[in-house]
Amino acid sequence: MAKTTRKALIPATLIPGDGIGPEIVKATLAILDALGAPFAWDVQSAGMAALKDHLDPLPEATLTSIRRNGLALKGPLTTPVGGGFRSINVRLREEFKLFGNVRPGKTVIPGGRYEDIDLVLIRENLEGLYVGFDHYIPIDNDPHGAAISSGVNTRAGSRRISRFAFEYAVRNGRKKVTIVHKANILKALTGIFLETALEIGKEYQDRLQIEERIVDACAMQLVMNPWQFDVILTTNLFGDILSDEIAGLVGGLGMAPGANIGEHAAIFEAVHGSAPDIAGRGIANPIALLYAAAMMLDHVDRQDLATRLRDAIHNTTVIDNVRTGDLGGKATTVEITEAIIRRIKQGGDPAPAKAAKPAAEAAPAAAAKPKAASPRSRKSS
Repeated sequence: MAKTTRKALIPATLIPGDGIGPEIVKATLAILDALGAPFAWDVQSAGMAALKDHLDPLPEATLTSIRRNGLALKGPLTTPVGGGFRSINVRLREEFKLFGNVRPGKTVIPGGRYEDIDLVLIRENLEGLYVGFDHYIPIDNDPHGAAISSGVNTRAGSRRISRFAFEYAVRNGRKKVTIVHKANILKALTGIFLETALEIGKEYQDRLQIEERIVDACAMQLVMNPWQFDVILTTNLFGDILSDEIAGLVGGLGMAPGANIGEHAAIFEAVHGSAPDIAGRGIANPIALLYAAAMMLDHVDRQDLATRLRDAIHNTTVIDNVRTGDLGGKATTVEITEAIIRRIKQGGDPAPAKAAKPAAEAAPAAAAKPKAASPRSRKSS
Protein backbone atom coordinates (compact mmCIF):
# COMPACT_ATOMS: atom_id res chain seq x y z
CA MET A 1 0.00 0.00 0.00
CA ALA A 2 1.07 3.58 -0.63
CA LYS A 3 2.77 5.44 2.19
CA THR A 4 2.36 9.10 3.09
CA THR A 5 3.37 11.49 5.81
CA ARG A 6 0.68 12.93 8.02
CA LYS A 7 1.03 16.46 6.55
CA ALA A 8 1.50 15.69 2.86
CA LEU A 9 -1.38 16.22 0.47
CA ILE A 10 -1.86 13.31 -1.88
CA PRO A 11 -2.86 14.09 -5.47
CA ALA A 12 -5.85 12.04 -6.57
CA THR A 13 -8.19 12.06 -9.54
CA LEU A 14 -11.88 12.62 -8.82
CA ILE A 15 -14.55 11.55 -11.31
CA PRO A 16 -18.06 12.70 -10.27
CA GLY A 17 -19.74 10.38 -12.78
CA ASP A 18 -23.30 10.25 -14.08
CA GLY A 19 -26.81 10.25 -12.63
CA ILE A 20 -26.58 10.47 -8.84
CA GLY A 21 -22.78 10.48 -9.08
CA PRO A 22 -22.28 14.24 -8.63
CA GLU A 23 -24.64 14.24 -5.63
CA ILE A 24 -22.95 11.45 -3.73
CA VAL A 25 -19.50 12.75 -4.67
CA LYS A 26 -20.43 16.17 -3.28
CA ALA A 27 -21.59 14.51 -0.05
CA THR A 28 -18.42 12.44 0.16
CA LEU A 29 -16.15 15.45 -0.36
CA ALA A 30 -17.92 17.37 2.41
CA ILE A 31 -17.44 14.46 4.81
CA LEU A 32 -13.82 13.90 3.81
CA ASP A 33 -13.15 17.61 4.30
CA ALA A 34 -14.60 17.44 7.82
CA LEU A 35 -12.44 14.38 8.44
CA GLY A 36 -9.28 16.14 7.30
CA ALA A 37 -8.57 13.63 4.54
CA PRO A 38 -5.23 14.37 2.85
CA PHE A 39 -6.30 14.39 -0.80
CA ALA A 40 -5.69 17.13 -3.36
CA TRP A 41 -8.37 16.49 -5.96
CA ASP A 42 -7.97 16.78 -9.70
CA VAL A 43 -11.56 16.73 -11.00
CA GLN A 44 -12.00 15.00 -14.37
CA SER A 45 -14.97 13.81 -16.38
CA ALA A 46 -16.03 10.43 -17.71
CA GLY A 47 -19.28 8.88 -18.82
CA MET A 48 -22.13 10.72 -20.51
CA ALA A 49 -20.91 14.16 -19.41
CA ALA A 50 -17.53 13.51 -21.01
CA LEU A 51 -19.16 12.26 -24.18
CA LYS A 52 -20.89 15.61 -24.63
CA ASP A 53 -17.70 17.63 -24.15
CA HIS A 54 -15.04 15.31 -25.57
CA LEU A 55 -16.93 12.90 -27.86
CA ASP A 56 -15.45 10.11 -25.76
CA PRO A 57 -16.87 8.73 -22.47
CA LEU A 58 -13.30 8.22 -21.26
CA PRO A 59 -11.27 11.18 -22.54
CA GLU A 60 -7.51 11.29 -22.69
CA ALA A 61 -7.32 14.07 -20.08
CA THR A 62 -8.94 11.76 -17.52
CA LEU A 63 -6.57 8.92 -18.36
CA THR A 64 -3.60 11.28 -18.12
CA SER A 65 -4.72 12.47 -14.69
CA ILE A 66 -5.06 8.91 -13.34
CA ARG A 67 -1.75 7.96 -14.91
CA ARG A 68 -0.05 10.91 -13.22
CA ASN A 69 -1.68 10.49 -9.80
CA GLY A 70 -1.94 6.71 -9.61
CA LEU A 71 -5.01 7.14 -7.42
CA ALA A 72 -8.67 7.87 -8.19
CA LEU A 73 -12.13 7.98 -6.61
CA LYS A 74 -15.05 7.77 -8.98
CA GLY A 75 -18.80 7.94 -8.92
CA PRO A 76 -20.97 5.63 -11.03
CA LEU A 77 -20.52 5.90 -14.79
CA THR A 78 -22.92 5.21 -17.64
CA THR A 79 -21.50 3.68 -20.79
CA PRO A 80 -23.38 5.02 -23.83
CA VAL A 81 -25.59 2.47 -25.53
CA GLY A 82 -24.67 1.93 -29.16
CA GLY A 83 -21.94 3.74 -31.05
CA GLY A 84 -19.44 0.95 -30.42
CA PHE A 85 -18.44 2.18 -26.95
CA ARG A 86 -16.94 -0.44 -24.64
CA SER A 87 -17.62 -0.50 -20.91
CA ILE A 88 -15.84 2.44 -19.29
CA ASN A 89 -15.03 0.38 -16.22
CA VAL A 90 -13.49 -2.40 -18.29
CA ARG A 91 -11.45 0.16 -20.23
CA LEU A 92 -10.12 1.65 -17.00
CA ARG A 93 -9.11 -1.77 -15.70
CA GLU A 94 -7.34 -2.63 -18.91
CA GLU A 95 -5.65 0.76 -19.32
CA PHE A 96 -4.14 0.69 -15.83
CA LYS A 97 -3.81 -3.09 -15.48
CA LEU A 98 -6.03 -3.12 -12.41
CA PHE A 99 -5.76 -6.85 -11.87
CA GLY A 100 -7.37 -7.08 -8.42
CA ASN A 101 -10.94 -6.20 -7.47
CA VAL A 102 -11.63 -6.06 -3.71
CA ARG A 103 -15.27 -6.19 -2.58
CA PRO A 104 -15.88 -6.24 1.18
CA GLY A 105 -19.26 -7.23 2.56
CA LYS A 106 -19.90 -6.22 6.15
CA THR A 107 -23.12 -5.77 8.09
CA VAL A 108 -23.75 -2.12 8.91
CA ILE A 109 -27.46 -1.94 9.73
CA PRO A 110 -28.59 -4.60 12.23
CA GLY A 111 -31.96 -6.30 12.04
CA GLY A 112 -31.74 -7.56 8.49
CA ARG A 113 -32.04 -11.08 7.19
CA TYR A 114 -28.37 -11.73 8.00
CA GLU A 115 -26.42 -10.42 10.99
CA ASP A 116 -22.69 -10.07 11.60
CA ILE A 117 -21.56 -10.63 8.02
CA ASP A 118 -17.88 -9.79 7.56
CA LEU A 119 -16.23 -11.21 4.48
CA VAL A 120 -14.22 -10.04 1.48
CA LEU A 121 -14.31 -11.20 -2.13
CA ILE A 122 -11.17 -10.77 -4.23
CA ARG A 123 -11.73 -11.09 -7.96
CA GLU A 124 -9.27 -11.40 -10.80
CA ASN A 125 -10.12 -8.33 -12.84
CA LEU A 126 -8.51 -8.66 -16.28
CA GLU A 127 -8.90 -12.22 -17.54
CA GLY A 128 -11.51 -14.97 -17.74
CA LEU A 129 -14.62 -14.55 -19.84
CA TYR A 130 -14.42 -10.75 -19.69
CA VAL A 131 -11.56 -10.49 -22.19
CA GLY A 132 -14.17 -9.78 -24.86
CA PHE A 133 -13.36 -12.49 -27.39
CA ASP A 134 -16.92 -12.75 -28.74
CA HIS A 135 -18.09 -13.43 -32.26
CA TYR A 136 -20.98 -14.84 -34.26
CA ILE A 137 -21.01 -17.68 -36.78
CA PRO A 138 -23.55 -17.56 -39.61
CA ILE A 139 -25.75 -20.61 -40.03
CA ASP A 140 -27.95 -20.93 -43.11
CA ASN A 141 -29.45 -17.47 -43.64
CA ASP A 142 -28.93 -16.30 -40.05
CA PRO A 143 -25.72 -14.21 -39.67
CA HIS A 144 -26.04 -14.68 -35.90
CA GLY A 145 -26.81 -18.37 -36.05
CA ALA A 146 -24.34 -19.13 -33.25
CA ALA A 147 -22.46 -17.06 -30.73
CA ILE A 148 -19.05 -17.98 -29.34
CA SER A 149 -17.26 -16.44 -26.38
CA SER A 150 -13.75 -17.41 -25.34
CA GLY A 151 -12.17 -16.96 -21.92
CA VAL A 152 -8.50 -16.61 -21.05
CA ASN A 153 -6.87 -17.34 -17.71
CA THR A 154 -3.08 -17.27 -17.58
CA ARG A 155 -0.69 -18.85 -15.13
CA ALA A 156 0.91 -15.45 -14.55
CA GLY A 157 -2.42 -13.71 -13.94
CA SER A 158 -3.55 -16.47 -11.59
CA ARG A 159 -0.30 -16.25 -9.63
CA ARG A 160 -0.59 -12.49 -9.31
CA ILE A 161 -4.15 -12.40 -8.00
CA SER A 162 -3.58 -15.40 -5.72
CA ARG A 163 -0.57 -13.85 -4.06
CA PHE A 164 -2.45 -10.57 -3.75
CA ALA A 165 -5.38 -12.32 -2.04
CA PHE A 166 -3.22 -14.30 0.38
CA GLU A 167 -1.19 -11.22 1.27
CA TYR A 168 -4.39 -9.24 1.77
CA ALA A 169 -5.72 -11.93 4.11
CA VAL A 170 -2.55 -12.01 6.20
CA ARG A 171 -2.19 -8.23 6.34
CA ASN A 172 -5.80 -7.77 7.46
CA GLY A 173 -5.84 -10.49 10.08
CA ARG A 174 -8.08 -12.86 8.12
CA LYS A 175 -8.01 -16.56 8.89
CA LYS A 176 -9.26 -18.39 5.81
CA VAL A 177 -9.21 -18.11 2.02
CA THR A 178 -11.71 -20.04 -0.12
CA ILE A 179 -10.72 -20.53 -3.77
CA VAL A 180 -13.89 -20.61 -5.90
CA HIS A 181 -13.84 -22.24 -9.35
CA LYS A 182 -15.65 -24.49 -11.82
CA ALA A 183 -12.76 -26.80 -12.59
CA ASN A 184 -15.04 -29.85 -12.61
CA ILE A 185 -16.54 -28.60 -15.90
CA LEU A 186 -14.30 -25.81 -17.22
CA LYS A 187 -11.27 -27.98 -16.64
CA ALA A 188 -8.72 -25.87 -18.51
CA LEU A 189 -10.09 -22.35 -18.05
CA THR A 190 -10.69 -22.50 -14.31
CA GLY A 191 -8.53 -25.54 -13.68
CA ILE A 192 -5.38 -23.48 -14.24
CA PHE A 193 -6.70 -20.88 -11.78
CA LEU A 194 -7.42 -23.47 -9.09
CA GLU A 195 -4.16 -25.31 -9.59
CA THR A 196 -2.11 -22.11 -9.45
CA ALA A 197 -3.95 -20.69 -6.42
CA LEU A 198 -3.44 -23.92 -4.47
CA GLU A 199 0.25 -23.93 -5.39
CA ILE A 200 0.75 -20.33 -4.20
CA GLY A 201 -1.32 -21.12 -1.13
CA LYS A 202 1.26 -23.62 0.07
CA GLU A 203 3.45 -20.67 1.04
CA TYR A 204 0.75 -19.44 3.42
CA GLN A 205 -0.43 -22.69 5.00
CA ASP A 206 1.18 -21.80 8.32
CA ARG A 207 -0.80 -18.56 8.49
CA LEU A 208 -4.07 -19.27 6.71
CA GLN A 209 -6.62 -22.02 6.29
CA ILE A 210 -6.98 -22.59 2.54
CA GLU A 211 -9.87 -24.43 0.93
CA GLU A 212 -11.57 -24.66 -2.47
CA ARG A 213 -15.20 -24.65 -3.50
CA ILE A 214 -17.13 -25.13 -6.74
CA VAL A 215 -18.89 -21.89 -7.64
CA ASP A 216 -22.48 -23.18 -7.58
CA ALA A 217 -21.92 -24.74 -4.15
CA CYS A 218 -20.40 -21.48 -2.95
CA ALA A 219 -23.41 -19.50 -4.20
CA MET A 220 -25.77 -21.76 -2.29
CA GLN A 221 -23.67 -21.76 0.88
CA LEU A 222 -23.42 -17.98 0.88
CA VAL A 223 -27.18 -17.94 1.36
CA MET A 224 -27.39 -20.85 3.79
CA ASN A 225 -24.35 -20.12 5.97
CA PRO A 226 -22.32 -17.07 4.90
CA TRP A 227 -20.45 -16.99 8.21
CA GLN A 228 -18.29 -19.92 7.12
CA PHE A 229 -16.50 -17.64 4.62
CA ASP A 230 -13.77 -15.12 5.33
CA VAL A 231 -11.91 -14.25 2.10
CA ILE A 232 -13.14 -15.58 -1.25
CA LEU A 233 -10.69 -15.69 -4.16
CA THR A 234 -12.14 -16.26 -7.60
CA THR A 235 -12.09 -15.51 -11.32
CA ASN A 236 -13.56 -12.53 -13.13
CA LEU A 237 -17.09 -13.67 -14.05
CA PHE A 238 -17.68 -15.67 -10.86
CA GLY A 239 -16.42 -12.74 -8.79
CA ASP A 240 -18.77 -10.33 -10.53
CA ILE A 241 -21.75 -12.52 -9.69
CA LEU A 242 -20.80 -13.58 -6.16
CA SER A 243 -19.81 -10.07 -5.07
CA ASP A 244 -23.32 -8.84 -5.82
CA GLU A 245 -24.75 -11.80 -3.93
CA ILE A 246 -22.60 -10.79 -0.97
CA ALA A 247 -23.84 -7.20 -1.28
CA GLY A 248 -27.36 -8.60 -0.98
CA LEU A 249 -26.44 -10.13 2.38
CA VAL A 250 -25.62 -6.71 3.85
CA GLY A 251 -28.35 -4.52 2.36
CA GLY A 252 -27.68 -4.24 -1.34
CA LEU A 253 -25.42 -2.37 -3.73
CA GLY A 254 -26.11 0.88 -1.90
CA MET A 255 -23.78 -0.41 0.81
CA ALA A 256 -21.14 -1.91 -1.50
CA PRO A 257 -17.75 -0.27 -2.10
CA GLY A 258 -15.08 -1.61 -4.40
CA ALA A 259 -11.37 -1.15 -5.05
CA ASN A 260 -9.54 -1.91 -8.30
CA ILE A 261 -5.87 -2.40 -7.61
CA GLY A 262 -2.90 -2.50 -9.98
CA GLU A 263 0.84 -2.20 -9.59
CA HIS A 264 0.87 1.48 -10.53
CA ALA A 265 -2.68 2.70 -9.96
CA ALA A 266 -5.72 2.14 -7.77
CA ILE A 267 -9.29 3.24 -8.44
CA PHE A 268 -11.95 3.24 -5.71
CA GLU A 269 -15.66 3.32 -6.45
CA ALA A 270 -19.23 2.77 -5.43
CA VAL A 271 -20.18 -0.29 -7.44
CA HIS A 272 -23.85 0.59 -7.86
CA GLY A 273 -25.21 2.16 -11.01
CA SER A 274 -25.89 5.80 -11.82
CA ALA A 275 -29.61 5.54 -10.90
CA PRO A 276 -30.88 8.19 -13.31
CA ASP A 277 -34.43 7.65 -12.02
CA ILE A 278 -33.57 9.35 -8.72
CA ALA A 279 -30.85 11.74 -9.91
CA GLY A 280 -31.44 15.32 -8.79
CA ARG A 281 -34.06 14.41 -6.19
CA GLY A 282 -31.68 14.68 -3.24
CA ILE A 283 -32.44 11.22 -1.89
CA ALA A 284 -29.42 9.17 -2.99
CA ASN A 285 -27.49 7.12 -0.43
CA PRO A 286 -23.77 8.11 -0.40
CA ILE A 287 -22.61 5.32 1.92
CA ALA A 288 -21.14 3.01 -0.73
CA LEU A 289 -18.91 5.81 -2.00
CA LEU A 290 -17.99 6.76 1.56
CA TYR A 291 -16.88 3.21 2.24
CA ALA A 292 -14.88 3.32 -1.00
CA ALA A 293 -13.23 6.49 0.31
CA ALA A 294 -12.42 4.64 3.54
CA MET A 295 -10.74 1.91 1.49
CA MET A 296 -8.80 4.64 -0.30
CA LEU A 297 -7.63 6.01 3.05
CA ASP A 298 -6.49 2.52 4.03
CA HIS A 299 -4.58 2.32 0.75
CA VAL A 300 -2.59 5.49 1.50
CA ASP A 301 -1.79 4.30 5.04
CA ARG A 302 -4.32 6.53 6.79
CA GLN A 303 -6.09 3.77 8.66
CA ASP A 304 -6.70 6.24 11.48
CA LEU A 305 -8.92 8.37 9.28
CA ALA A 306 -10.52 5.33 7.64
CA THR A 307 -11.51 4.01 11.08
CA ARG A 308 -12.97 7.36 12.11
CA LEU A 309 -15.00 7.52 8.90
CA ARG A 310 -16.39 4.00 9.30
CA ASP A 311 -17.19 4.69 12.96
CA ALA A 312 -19.02 7.89 12.02
CA ILE A 313 -21.11 6.05 9.42
CA HIS A 314 -21.94 3.31 11.93
CA ASN A 315 -22.87 5.73 14.70
CA THR A 316 -24.99 7.83 12.34
CA THR A 317 -26.98 4.95 10.89
CA VAL A 318 -27.19 2.63 13.92
CA ILE A 319 -27.14 4.86 17.01
CA ASP A 320 -28.61 8.09 15.61
CA ASN A 321 -30.87 6.13 13.24
CA VAL A 322 -30.30 8.62 10.41
CA ARG A 323 -30.85 6.63 7.24
CA THR A 324 -31.90 7.18 3.66
CA GLY A 325 -35.01 5.49 2.31
CA ASP A 326 -33.25 2.40 0.97
CA LEU A 327 -32.12 1.73 4.55
CA GLY A 328 -35.62 2.19 5.98
CA GLY A 329 -35.27 5.84 6.95
CA LYS A 330 -36.40 9.22 5.65
CA ALA A 331 -33.17 11.22 5.50
CA THR A 332 -32.17 13.09 2.37
CA THR A 333 -28.64 13.02 0.99
CA VAL A 334 -27.92 16.36 2.66
CA GLU A 335 -29.35 15.24 5.99
CA ILE A 336 -27.31 12.06 6.22
CA THR A 337 -24.23 13.98 5.12
CA GLU A 338 -24.70 16.55 7.87
CA ALA A 339 -25.35 13.80 10.42
CA ILE A 340 -22.12 12.00 9.54
CA ILE A 341 -20.18 15.27 9.74
CA ARG A 342 -21.61 15.89 13.23
CA ARG A 343 -20.43 12.44 14.23
CA ILE A 344 -16.94 13.09 12.90
CA LYS A 345 -16.73 16.33 14.87
CA GLN A 346 -18.14 14.64 17.96
CA GLY A 347 -15.49 11.92 17.84
CA GLY A 348 -15.92 8.40 19.19
CA ASP A 349 -18.63 9.20 21.73
CA PRO A 350 -21.38 6.57 21.19
CA ALA A 351 -24.09 8.84 22.63
CA PRO A 352 -26.61 10.06 20.07
CA ALA A 353 -25.41 13.17 18.27
CA LYS A 354 -27.53 16.29 18.47
CA ALA A 355 -28.49 18.06 15.30
CA ALA A 356 -27.48 21.69 15.02
CA LYS A 357 -30.29 24.21 15.41
CA PRO A 358 -31.49 25.48 12.04
CA ALA A 359 -30.40 28.99 11.12
CA ALA A 360 -33.02 31.70 11.45
CA GLU A 361 -32.94 32.38 7.75
CA ALA A 362 -33.40 28.75 6.78
CA ALA A 363 -36.24 28.09 4.39
CA PRO A 364 -39.35 26.36 5.77
CA ALA A 365 -39.29 22.60 5.56
CA ALA A 366 -40.91 21.09 2.51
CA ALA A 367 -44.38 19.70 3.02
CA ALA A 368 -43.27 16.21 2.05
CA LYS A 369 -40.04 14.49 1.09
CA PRO A 370 -39.82 12.03 -1.76
CA LYS A 371 -39.12 8.56 -0.57
CA ALA A 372 -35.43 7.76 -0.89
CA ALA A 373 -34.40 4.95 -3.12
CA SER A 374 -31.27 2.89 -3.42
CA PRO A 375 -29.01 3.32 -6.45
CA ARG A 376 -30.41 0.33 -8.26
CA SER A 377 -29.72 0.95 -11.92
CA ARG A 378 -27.18 -1.14 -13.79
CA LYS A 379 -24.08 -1.37 -11.69
CA SER A 380 -20.47 -1.37 -12.78
CA SER A 381 -19.28 -4.85 -13.67
